[in-house]
Order: sequence, then structure tokens, then C-alpha cells
Amino acid sequence: MAHSTPDPNDEHGTVYDSLLGTDTSHWAFGTDFEDPLAGVDTTVPAELDAAELAAYCLALADDALVMSHRLSEWCSNAPDLEEDIALANIALDLLGQARLLLARAAAADPSVVPALPEVSPVPAEDALAFFREAVDFRNVRLVEVPNGDFAHTMARLLLFVTVRLAAFERLATPADPWSSDPVLAAIAAKGVKELAYHRDYSGRWFLTLAQGTEESRRRLLAGLAGIWPLYDELRTAYGVGPEADVVLDQVFAVSGVERPDEAPMAGTGHTEALSRLLAEMQVVARAHPEGLW
Repeated sequence: MAHSTPDPNDEHGTVYDSLLGTDTSHWAFGTDFEDPLAGVDTTVPAELDAAELAAYCLALADDALVMSHRLSEWCSNAPDLEEDIALANIALDLLGQARLLLARAAAADPSVVPALPEVSPVPAEDALAFFREAVDFRNVRLVEVPNGDFAHTMARLLLFVTVRLAAFERLATPADPWSSDPVLAAIAAKGVKELAYHRDYSGRWFLTLAQGTEESRRRLLAGLAGIWPLYDELRTAYGVGPEADVVLDQVFAVSGVERPDEAPMAGTGHTEALSRLLAEMQVVARAHPEGLW
């Protein structure tokens, strides 16, 4: 059957006109999101240094952003559909944390936002996520190393969220010096609920894999041994001590897994994996810097 080509001069327009109308805000390209901190008083408390607060928020944000990307790589690759969706949801939770923290960093110290004079104004959170180089990222190495198998991912996720949850629980109370910033304290309080689920999810899988088949246990132990050398750097970066170790030791005990004895990885800075990750994550934004998404 032949189909006629719509006449662009037809006063009645086309079927696409009825879809688009005059309001294109529901379409992805050509739109943007509101400032996630719109309407919030972002004044830095007098007792805090704005530059130090921004740097701290960037470190927390970058950990969440990079870990979110690693988890999103499991999309359509997880063992089954339920875990595919679960990992995607955890990635979205972390991405939401990253977005709030990037916005807080930019509001505290606008100088951290890279200048992009050749393009139209870019939202601060987007500029920080997509237009910084690897050397400017403050994340720990544990979140940037490439994914291994599913067992490796569960071991890494358990270590990461256990430490991050302990730090966020502290941030949400007056006991932490940074909690005098009400914005950061509120972000932490919201994150605690998400991270508690992430810890339970990864902990259940850790136990399942440890007590499952001989092969699942072998893979879990290999994944844990592979990521363990980066644990000390993670714990130091978050200033977390025994509270995280107690939780992990409980999981290890129930799972019948001994605490690894691999030595901490020496050195500082990033691995080559971060540059490759950012090349993939940032390519669309850099190719279309004028686009609003």
C-alpha cells in the first residue's frame, strides 16, 4: 500500500504536530532539569571553610558518580532480570546522591566549576560531571576499577556502601563537624535510607554466594581478594573506623569467610580505568555541549 508524504504546508499539520504541540518540555533533547537545590539556602555556615566544604562534597559526589556508572554497566548483563533492575536502581540512587553533592559543591565554591566559555551556560552539576578531566576527579580507586564478574561486584558494593553508610550516618548527626552545614546533613540523611538498602542487598548476595555452590564461593572469594587491597584507601578517605569493620566482620562470620589478608595497594591517584570510564561517560556531552538533556 502506498503512503502519501505529509504536506509541510498543510494547515492541519501532521500527526507529529499533535504529539509535539507547542510544549516540548516532555522531550529529552532541548530540555534540562531544575537546580536540585533550587529554593534551598546554600549559604555556607560561618564556622566552615567554603573551599574545604566544596572539596569534601566533590569527593563524596565523585565516588557516587563513578560507582553509579560501574553499576549501570550491568544493565542487560546481570544474571537475571530482577538483579538487572536492582543494580540499575542502586545506580540511580547513587547518581541522585552525586547530583545533589555536585550542586552543593558548586554552590559552596563556584570556582570548582570548570569554565566553558565556548558553549552556552552549562548547569554546574553537568559541568562538573562531564567537563572535568580524570586528574580532577576525587574518587577513591575502589569505585573506578573495571567490573569483574557478579561476585566481584557484590563484594565491591558491600565494602563501598558499608563504609559510605557509616559516614553518612555520622554526617546526619551533630557529632560530625561537617554536619553544621544543613544542606550536606540533609543530603546525608536522605542517603542513609538508600545506602541501608544497598548494604542489605549486597550483604544478602554475599551470603548467598558464599554458601551456595563451590563455584559461587570460589568466585566470591576471588572477587573479595581482588578488591580488598583498595579497602584501606576507601576507609581512610571517609574517616570511618571500627563501625564499618564491625559490620563487615559480622557478614564474614555469618558467611564463613575469613577477612582477607591482601596488603593495601600502594600509591595514590587514579588508575587508567578512570580515564577510559570517563571517555565513555562524557562523550555525548562533549560532542554536543550545546545540548540540554
